[in-house]
This record gives sequence, structure tokens and C-alpha cells, in this order.
Amino acid sequence: MLGGRPVFVLFGSSIVQYSFSNGGWGAALADIYARKADIILRGYTGWNTRRALQVMDKVFPKDAPVQPSLVIVYFGGNDSIAAHPSGLGPHVPLDEYITNMRKIAEHLKSLSEKTRVIFLSCPPLNEEMLRKSTSSTILSEIVRTNETCRLYSDACVSLCKEMDLKVVDLWNAMQKREDWMTACFTDGLHLSEEGSKIVVEEILKVLKEADWDPCLYWKSMPTEFAEDSPYDLVSSSGETTVNPSEWTIHRTIQWD
Repeated sequence: MLGGRPVFVLFGSSIVQYSFSNGGWGAALADIYARKADIILRGYTGWNTRRALQVMDKVFPKDAPVQPSLVIVYFGGNDSIAAHPSGLGPHVPLDEYITNMRKIAEHLKSLSEKTRVIFLSCPPLNEEMLRKSTSSTILSEIVRTNETCRLYSDACVSLCKEMDLKVVDLWNAMQKREDWMTACFTDGLHLSEEGSKIVVEEILKVLKEADWDPCLYWKSMPTEFAEDSPYDLVSSSGETTVNPSEWTIHRTIQWD
């Protein structure tokens, strides 16, 4: 950590790893929290909760001198893929998925009294688009359905209620948009810019409403080095300067 800013870690599978690409939700959060918090990406394409548990102590060591203020976690999509006859592959049975997510949450909550956690549940998917995009001579058939996504999403949401964790129910949030099947994905599964916008909106809603001390909602956090300076841009009067530290005019979306 440089300069004492809070650290937010995005931890998960490909929906996290790709979150800085193509107008992704991670990049949007990094922009929203510019000069307020450092957004750290820890995303691993293809991973399930078993692999996540294998690296928890390396990614989030309990003896680290600085612990994250916020961890946003997404796992479940790969866990929900149907089991392969060979026993290989990312499938994790639902009961084990719940147990693994509980262990991830317990580890993160133990890092410090001020470490906050938000889980993202499984988003829906466009099965037809996914079948076309994953047709390959390299990979075996990937059997993934919207119904299994719902089951794993519901399980994540229920676990978070039980553990008093904040959660974004992506499966339901995305389907509130009428054209979600065509607008929200690049390949039927991974998020387009429009899909990422929903993720950002839902995360910001949680952060705004959370009763956390300190508050991690971006409008409530201090801006680094925001004091007035004679080196700022000169005003039209030519007698003063204009402080641009809080400007958001560069954004095409004015986030709440």
C-alpha cells in the first residue's frame, strides 16, 4: 500500500480477472475510487472454490502488515458446471460449494475488525450464446445451465444472510433488465460493459447503505491531497485557482 489509502481487493474467477477489460466493473470501481482507495485485482480464470481455498493464506495472509478494508468475492460459476465423467474439471457439488464459501468468508472476516466483505452471487447466463462461444476441439463440452446458476446463486445469498454478510444477488439483478440475455454478456457468460454497469450499480448500492465505520461509500471517503493550491488551474477571474480534485466531468456515467 502506498500513501496510506484503503485497499479494496477483488477476488474471484474470470468475472473478476476480466473486470478491467472492455469497460469492466473493476475498472469502473478503480475510476470511481481514484484518490480514495486502491483497487487490487486477484482474479483467476477457471477457478472454483476448491482452488480459492488452496491460496487463501497466500493471497490474504493473516500476518500482513496492512489488511484490506474491503474484499469483493465472486466464485460459483465454475463450481456449477456439470461434473465430468472423468472426475476432472471445476465442478464442485452444491453442499461443498456452500462449505467452501463459508470458509472463505471466515478467513476474510478474521483478517481484521475493519475488513468488510461483499459476496457476488452467480449471474444468469445465455445458454445458447454460451454453447456457440465454447464450441471447441480443445475443450470437452461445457455443460452449464441457467438453472444451476440460480441454485448456486440462491445458496450464496442464503449463506450471506446466515453469516450477516453483504451480498449482491446478480442472478436476479441482471434479469431485471428486459434485454439481459443479449445485452449483458460477451459470450453468454462473461460480462459486457452493460452487464458490468449492473454490477457497479449494485456494489455501490451496498456500500452506500452499509452501516460500516468507517464508511466505504465513495462520496463519504476523503479525497487524497484535496486541499486548495496556488498551483491549481487559474480561474476565469485570474485572481484565484480552481480545485479539480473532486471533478467527475470525465465520466460518461455519473455514478451515485
